[in-house]
Amino acid sequence: MTDADVGPASRIALSLISHTNVGKTTLARTLLRRDVGEVRDLPHVTETADAYPLVESPAGDVLLLWDTPGFGDSARLLRRLEQSGNPLGWFLTQVWDRFVDRPFFSSQQAIRNVRDEADVVLYLVNAGEDPAAAGYVDAEMKILGWIGRPVLVLLNQLGPPRSVADEDHDVGRWSRHFGGHAPVRGVIAFDAFARCWVQEHALLDAIASVLPDERRAAFERLADAWRSRNRAIFEQSMQALAAQLAAAASHTVSIPKSGLAVTARSLLGRVLRGAEAGTDPGVDAAMGELARRLDEQVRAATDRLIELHGLGGRAAAEVLHRLGTEYAVEQAVDPGKSSVIGAALSGALGGLAADLAAGGLTFGAGALIGGLLGAAGGRGLAQAYNLARGRDDSVVRWSGEFLTGRVTGAALRYLAVAHFGRGRGDYVQGEYPSHWRAQVESAVARRGPEFAAVWSAAERGTEAAALEARLRPLLEATVAEVLAALYPVAAKA
Repeated sequence: MTDADVGPASRIALSLISHTNVGKTTLARTLLRRDVGEVRDLPHVTETADAYPLVESPAGDVLLLWDTPGFGDSARLLRRLEQSGNPLGWFLTQVWDRFVDRPFFSSQQAIRNVRDEADVVLYLVNAGEDPAAAGYVDAEMKILGWIGRPVLVLLNQLGPPRSVADEDHDVGRWSRHFGGHAPVRGVIAFDAFARCWVQEHALLDAIASVLPDERRAAFERLADAWRSRNRAIFEQSMQALAAQLAAAASHTVSIPKSGLAVTARSLLGRVLRGAEAGTDPGVDAAMGELARRLDEQVRAATDRLIELHGLGGRAAAEVLHRLGTEYAVEQAVDPGKSSVIGAALSGALGGLAADLAAGGLTFGAGALIGGLLGAAGGRGLAQAYNLARGRDDSVVRWSGEFLTGRVTGAALRYLAVAHFGRGRGDYVQGEYPSHWRAQVESAVARRGPEFAAVWSAAERGTEAAALEARLRPLLEATVAEVLAALYPVAAKA
């Protein structure tokens, strides 16, 4: 792309700037939703400034993101730039450093990029540091102030998503530290590993606020295109989850009629004697088949979410692994006696186990007997299914209470994917926090009667397509409420 392709009024450039090894390329990959540059835990991995289109508007405007080399010895760099007006300074910065001090030369390229290309500087800091101990910041702010471009500070390396109060605390302490630096126009929490798309909208608003008036119309067109893309991904994600839940609600598996009598005797034995009576092999097989179908549905829906969010590689396996191992299993079942958990840990039903763990093993009063995989010898989860409910055709299906739990699991899987920054690299323990679940369960509970009505419709034989059409707006409203609670400022952007 050249200047001739896009007029100067319709090309807006953002420069990612920071001290070395703070995560510029990682953030660039997350924002671009594709792999660019090189990411290693070493200083000065990026040696040149490279531009990548972030988004284009229907009018032909282009928003560019520049990934630049990191600052090294900032104090020395400041002194050198002050010499750049004389021939010796030109020689040292253009020739000598290129061959003798490559890291220092790379740092100079970042400054040239800001001076020559940037409309707005996105300056990353390691939020895990004490601002007062980050001595390089003052020198780098002097350099950026000398150039005169507006600066937005992005707090990177925040760790796992946290509560609004905790995030506001970090923003406040860094805002106070940057308060004396003229080029800084705002401080935003924006972690490359775990940012959510709604936070991108807050960043867009912040950028618009610091651009000169003559650039804002083009940027607003670009921001609208970015927001439209994000909302389209959100809507398609909710459609994928609605389809999964509708399929689970409509699926039934036939069982031999003889199973009803055995099941009734088993239930009576459990109620009167507390005994673990046997179940009919036909019932067990039907339960196992229903579980295997749900596992396939969960895996397929998760794969679709990952595809929509521009992720790849091992992302699908990692999302399911985290959900299956990091959420607490509630006391409704002993995992050691539940074949679904055992099967999941061995890889047999990883998708279903992740969904169960994320959604909580809570089932309510469905009239089902037997284990989740009775044919494999498991017991427990006795209320996850409804068995026939007095009908003559003898089928097994998921209970409404169980399906409502799957709504919670689906929403949590969506949050896991939506926060999975492409540039984050290998798995990091404990990325997904427990406070998400409380927010999701609260939002689902507020719509409990509406979800129950959908499950009742499924029991009456309503087709999956009609169930999906009813579930999609419910899911959109549920997850939107959760996002607004997790990111109250960003959600308004």
